[in-house]
Amino acid sequence: MRKPHCRCTEGLREEYDLSRLKNPVRGKYYGRAAAGTNVVLLDPDVAEAFHTTREVNDALRLLLKLARRKVGAKKGTRRKPA
Repeated sequence: MRKPHCRCTEGLREEYDLSRLKNPVRGKYYGRAAAGTNVVLLDPDVAEAFHTTREVNDALRLLLKLARRKVGAKKGTRRKPA
């Protein structure tokens, strides 16, 4: 028969003995984790238009492609001096 789960109010179970840790440091790897992420929050009205991450990325890639094409077209339309 299984023992019922103990709902500890302090947050940690009894078997976690923090005094046995050599160098307990809070947030030790936070800097590394934050450096490897690129999170962008969308405004609610923009988020309504997209249902998945893939849809957002596809739309941004299309926008970049069009912007590059537009910039490339402006460079080639200048007339050379006679």
